[in-house]
Amino acid sequence: MEQKKQNPTAEDETQIISRRIQRISLHITPIPRPLHDHDNNLGLLPCATREKLEVETEKLSVYLRGKYRDMQEKIYEYFNARPELQTPVEISKDEHRELCWRQMYGLIRETGIRPLKYVVEEPAKYFAITEAVGAVDISLGIKLGVQYSLWGGSVMNLGTKKHKDKYSEKIDSLEYPGCFAMTELHHGSNVQGIQTVATFDPITDEFTINTPNDGAIKWWIGNAAVHGKFASVFAKLMLPTHDAKGVSDMGVHAFIVPLRNFKTHQALPGIEIHDCGHKVGLNGVDNGALRFTSVRIPRDNLLNRFGDVTRDGKYTSNLPTINKRFAATLGELVGGRVGLAYSSVGVLKIASTIAIRYSLLRQQFGPPKQPEISILDYQSQQHKLMPMLATAYAFHFATVNLVEIYSQMKMTHDEQLAGEVHALSAGIKAYVTSYTAKSLSVCREACGGHGYAAVNRFGTLRNDHDIFQTFEGDNTVLLQQVAADLLKQYKEKFQGGTLSVTWNYLRESMNTYLSQPNPVTSRWEGVEHLRDPKFQLDAFRYRTSRLLQSAAVRLRKHSKTLGGFGAWNRCLNHLLTLAESHIESVILEKFIEAVEKCPDASSRAALKLVCDLYALHRIWNDIGTYRNVDYVAPNKAKAIHKLTDHLSFQVRNIAKELVDAFDLPDHITRAPIAMQSEAYAQYTQQVGF
Repeated sequence: MEQKKQNPTAEDETQIISRRIQRISLHITPIPRPLHDHDNNLGLLPCATREKLEVETEKLSVYLRGKYRDMQEKIYEYFNARPELQTPVEISKDEHRELCWRQMYGLIRETGIRPLKYVVEEPAKYFAITEAVGAVDISLGIKLGVQYSLWGGSVMNLGTKKHKDKYSEKIDSLEYPGCFAMTELHHGSNVQGIQTVATFDPITDEFTINTPNDGAIKWWIGNAAVHGKFASVFAKLMLPTHDAKGVSDMGVHAFIVPLRNFKTHQALPGIEIHDCGHKVGLNGVDNGALRFTSVRIPRDNLLNRFGDVTRDGKYTSNLPTINKRFAATLGELVGGRVGLAYSSVGVLKIASTIAIRYSLLRQQFGPPKQPEISILDYQSQQHKLMPMLATAYAFHFATVNLVEIYSQMKMTHDEQLAGEVHALSAGIKAYVTSYTAKSLSVCREACGGHGYAAVNRFGTLRNDHDIFQTFEGDNTVLLQQVAADLLKQYKEKFQGGTLSVTWNYLRESMNTYLSQPNPVTSRWEGVEHLRDPKFQLDAFRYRTSRLLQSAAVRLRKHSKTLGGFGAWNRCLNHLLTLAESHIESVILEKFIEAVEKCPDASSRAALKLVCDLYALHRIWNDIGTYRNVDYVAPNKAKAIHKLTDHLSFQVRNIAKELVDAFDLPDHITRAPIAMQSEAYAQYTQQVGF
């Protein structure tokens, strides 16, 4: 008998495998149901049913979408009623550009929506508009952003009353379509290094705009190739002097430059416009390149909020240095960065909705002699999509908070708040857009071969969104801004200075976080403890504080031999990790606050579950960091992993309700595999059956 146990026969092995399969099958239940099963009876086993939350989707949706829901619905309904304005799957670059213009023109002229007014007076409403139009077509969202946030925003934020009186109404009505000409062929992130020059001529009371070399050609300028009639051109302001140099560089300023004749639409004298051509994505946006040769504009066309030139050629400003004026100028343009982060979350919501609805619909394999099961019942699919869904919720609340403090900054003009918004918008934009870009590929893969069909949108979403990681600030550069600000705050802590609100935890708890981990709490593994928001937030902040302290030590050490720049470059990957860690802490903090503020009990319970999954999944993903410093003992790490899997399963049970709460109608998601009724029928019709 012993010999037989030690050397099982093939028949014994078959029996063992069969028993294992039977046990595994107890954990996955065949669910032969259509996606439109409104009673959402998932057919769960009794042990699982007890843990399924009851979620009132409408109440959760109201809490998520807030007071601008009606405005977004107005936009959705407008495009649903006009099929001729819906972007087809197959469309040429030139056709897409014209369609994108007609989409924007129709929306503005026929609905009475005036985005520029909201850019200035009610930014949260403006960002809700851009999210909605971006859901229709990301190219449309970007083109609208160029017109109102960039071209219009530069006039309103960098100009003075004379500019607003002259241009605002016609920008809002699209009579003055325009561009934002900052980026050059040789300079993108380093704006202070741009080479276009605007030299004042005191004889004619004009500025002369020149492109001194090919590297200074304005490049990737949205709206320039086809539709733009004006541009906010960023250039070095040069004043004539009587010394050997002949001119004095006053730093980068913005100038309104007419580009085309209003009657003929031809480029004006001295202006050369070329098409940047077909792109990886966003081909509904007409990006162009601009070269200026002795282009003369009136002195009044200088956007002079932060610096002006008198009739006799004297420079005046309330800000004493070039760097301060430059910082003030860029600070007023941070709204574009806020909007991109907000819109990126909208793209993640769409992709998650398509992938999850399809995963609920699609059935493959199952226990022997039983119906096939939904692919979302497989742990591997849950692992791909449930943390992503949780992250979409986390990002939603973080960007809503970012919009709120940005709006507060615009109303109060508080300098400390402006600094906080600048750093926070840089970090959130970088973190959110990078995550969304990766997630789009995960969603495509999670939908198998059908995810590869263009009609199901992942390819277009992925290609259109990809550039979000680059424009309005390259993500790697933006994260360095966050790291630099953290180090500045770290220095303030030890000098007794005032910290901004977002960074308060560095003062309040740095000593606690940098002390040796408690050997007792590092071993606690109870579910109640792991789901305690205090434990989760403490873990995130502990990691950030360790990274910050060690980064400061390394920079100090290397700067002695490499200098400041060399030390920064030597520690760059460390600094990027530090910035990401801090942003994750902020995102979790805002998610926890949103859960606590939710007025509806069922929605609050669902959000708490999703928040716990987000937090523990992030901790598990970086478990090596916590283990290396004994913040988490081996038994606790195992418990975190186990609970994360269990929470993914629980979130799967309410996944339909969670994506339904995004409130994205079928005519907006537009993917046949994500239709809430007769998905396969719609899909087959697409190919002609």
